[in-house]
Amino acid sequence: MPSSACSGISGIDTHAHIFRRDLPLASGRRYSPDYDASVEQFLAQLDRCGLSHGVLIQPSFLGTDNRFMLEALRRYPERLRGVAVVSPDIDDAELDELGAAGVVGVRLNLIGQPLEDYQVPRWQEFFKRLAQRSWHVEVQRGFDDLAYVIRPMIDAGVNVVVDHFGLPRGGIDMNNAAHRAALALLGQAPVWVKLSAAYRSESDLAQAAVVLAQLRQACGGVGRFLWGSDWPHTQFEEHTDHAAQFAFLERLLPDPAERARVLVENPAELFGFLAR
Repeated sequence: MPSSACSGISGIDTHAHIFRRDLPLASGRRYSPDYDASVEQFLAQLDRCGLSHGVLIQPSFLGTDNRFMLEALRRYPERLRGVAVVSPDIDDAELDELGAAGVVGVRLNLIGQPLEDYQVPRWQEFFKRLAQRSWHVEVQRGFDDLAYVIRPMIDAGVNVVVDHFGLPRGGIDMNNAAHRAALALLGQAPVWVKLSAAYRSESDLAQAAVVLAQLRQACGGVGRFLWGSDWPHTQFEEHTDHAAQFAFLERLLPDPAERARVLVENPAELFGFLAR
């Protein structure tokens, strides 16, 4: 992508959550916030790091009620895009409404959830509908199960975003067949990897660097890597902040050209910041 196409984009944080503690919460949630995280607070964090744009990810504890996020997207259409949580049975009119507000993907947070058969028609038809819109599916699941989860999505032709380095708790084990299978799929063109929240895998900088080298080799470079702060770092608020996560990326990717690819060119393409 010519750098001129990204004129006006200094950097894109592709993973942040906004919420209020008084919003209706989903049943069966694993977490309930006791504070508010507003879109204005997030934009202030971007400004402090010299970043121009961001992507809001619907938090799982709000379930499929995306209204709070949609309101923020409508207020800041030039700076923000969104990733929603929806049922696979959602109708096209509802998807149209989400897309008009700036949603460009849907999230499957599968942490602690029983895995379904994503090859069945219900899921395959859903993935294909998303592919027709050039949307993506964002997956949060541990590295052991990644191949099982994302292979049906690749088969359906939809873009896939793997959250948080793929959550390789304890690292990526090349002697583990499931890990090798995941790496093989990560090397395929529809799959993107988000370099975010290494702390959710209990990884420090040195451990994250080892994982990054393995992911880089599998993906043939940094051409499908993204970065996200994971602001406001739910359940880890006392351990990190937005500036620390941005500094983590700078140390992880010290080459300015590679950082520009991950912060600007890759997410500008995937999240549609060049289309409006």
